[in-house]
Order: sequence, then structure tokens, then C-alpha cells
Amino acid sequence: MAKKITYHSLEEAKQALLKENGKIKQSDFMEAMNDLELDDSQIEELMNWCTDHKITFSDEEAETEQNDIEQLEKDFSDGRSYSSNNSVKVYLHQLGEYPLLSPEEEQEIAKRVKEGDPEAKQTLINSNLRLVVSIAKKYNGRGLSFQDLIQEGNFGLMRAVDKFDYTKGYKFSTYATWWIRQAITRAIGDQSRTIRIPIHMVETIGRVKKAERDLMQNLGREPTYEEIAAKMQTLTPEKVAEIKQIAQSPESLEKPTGKDDGSFVADFVEDKSTVRPDEYSDQLQLKTEIKEALKHLSDRDAQILRLRYGLEDGKTHTLEEVGKQFGITRERVRQIEAKALRQLRNPRNCKNLKDFM
Repeated sequence: MAKKITYHSLEEAKQALLKENGKIKQSDFMEAMNDLELDDSQIEELMNWCTDHKITFSDEEAETEQNDIEQLEKDFSDGRSYSSNNSVKVYLHQLGEYPLLSPEEEQEIAKRVKEGDPEAKQTLINSNLRLVVSIAKKYNGRGLSFQDLIQEGNFGLMRAVDKFDYTKGYKFSTYATWWIRQAITRAIGDQSRTIRIPIHMVETIGRVKKAERDLMQNLGREPTYEEIAAKMQTLTPEKVAEIKQIAQSPESLEKPTGKDDGSFVADFVEDKSTVRPDEYSDQLQLKTEIKEALKHLSDRDAQILRLRYGLEDGKTHTLEEVGKQFGITRERVRQIEAKALRQLRNPRNCKNLKDFM
């Protein structure tokens, strides 16, 4: 087994890259960066630094070959190597529907993304979903399911699309690989550090950390518990403080309460704002199926459903919020939503949606 790379500072990491240019694996390097717990702005600065200094890695390769997907589909069919989750099988099969982009097409679409074209953004994401799967499979068996690895990688891909600057001259796949690996290795690291924390608290801790990182980037300082609670809206400052303490000492949740009933601290930590893991998985699959079905609706009806179900920006919008955006009443939004859902229930339009209706 290769020796784990360890750096004590970002500057030490940069010096190692300059000295060992082309000899270090990007996958190992990203894991070392996660140990430093860099925020997104620091990761982005490091990527730009590597580009400026023409840093290469020993495991850089074209990871978007269709035969990767075909082999994975075969492994699923044979019951080998990966989860038998049927939704992942369907997902892998669907990837073949998205064409790869030529360098010229990629450049043109990236330019449109920079100009704010949402359709171009989705095209760039779809054409690189194979890249996520190719990278995710290298981390299988590290504590997260294959489905979770793909999901985390997709989050990294979307972040890469938002941050990519086509004017710098490097390929999108090279840039995206950074963010995909960073997202996956960070998720694996979080899993290993919180392995004994109940799943509902793991997800809440993750959301608190994200809110904290976002605020730190905006404020330029460590946010207070009150500021984190205000951003999240679902937690009190006291609850934020409690969750941060739990995150620092995962084992505390397994301590006995001292009562005769054999209970533990974790038995009394409740988080009603978190969706159960099985419900979360269903929601992800539902969003995928709805996205395909929305093509059968008018642009306005489809957009209203996107906003109501959080398909637009990851946030579910209230009837009032949607009404203000379209200049119509809450009741009218409700009527349009109900009509659109009835259309989606039509067997000709829904196909895979019927299991969720």
C-alpha cells in the first residue's frame, strides 16, 4: 500500500508539487488537502496556482470513455463489484444518452455558461457525468455506497461548472476532476470522522459546516452561532452550539446516560428538520424522473414545478414566492401546480414517475 501523503500547510503542499511535478497522484493529493480542511476559495486558489505553474499529476487521464460505463453496466448485470441498487443501473444506462463534447463545442458552451445560459450549464453538466462515474468507481469500498459517491461527485461537477473560466485555456475535464475528487474525498473523510454519529446528525452537521463555510467566506471571519442559525433558519443558536460540540467529539453520542434503561446520549438527540436517508434517496430519484417528465409541459408550468420542488436551485419555494416571481396569486400557483401534476400522471408522460405518485 502506498504511503499516505501528509502536508502541514498549504505552502508545504505547493513546494512539494513544484519539486515532484508529474510524480504525485492527484487523488492522493486531494485527500491530503482535505486533511488540511481547506475551504472552497482556498481550493480554487490552489487549482489556479497549479494551472499557472503547469503542475501535472501522475494519474491524469481521459476518464470519460464510454467503455467505462459499459463495463459498469455489465458488472451490475452480473452482480459484481458494485451495489445492486436498481436506480444506479438505470442511471448508468441513461448516461449514454448524453453526447460527449468536442473541444470546440466545450469552449462555446463554457462561454455561454459564463454569460448565464442555464441550458448551456445543464449541457456541460450532462456531458461530463461519465467523468464523475469514472472517478467515483475508484473510491468504491471506502465507506460510502457507489450511489453516494456518484452523488457527491455530481455536486463537485456542478461546482466546477459554476467556477470554470474557459479563458484560462485548460480543458474543462481537467478542472472538473479537481472538484469531483475534492467533493468525494471530503465526503469520505467526513464519513470516517463521524462514523459513530447517527445518520440524522451526520447530515445536520454537514449542513452546519456548509453554512459556516459560506458565512466565513462572505464575512471574512468566523461566524457566530447566531449568524449560522439565522442563515440555516431551522436551528436555534443553542442547537448550533450543541451540534458543533457533537461534531468535535463524535464518541460523546455513544456515552451511556447513566440511567438503568441502557440508553445513550444519541437516543435523546433529535433532528426533526432532517429527511430520513431512505426518503432522501427517493427524493433524488424523483427529481431525476420529474426533470425528464417536465419536457411534456409548457415552459411556465415546468418552471413553476421546478421552483416548488427545488429543482431550480436546490431550495423548495413557497406558493407565495413563486407567485411573486410570476406576478400571480398563491391560489393561481396552486392551481397550475395541480394541473401540471395531473399532466405528469398521464401514462404517456410519466412512465417511471408512477411509483412516486
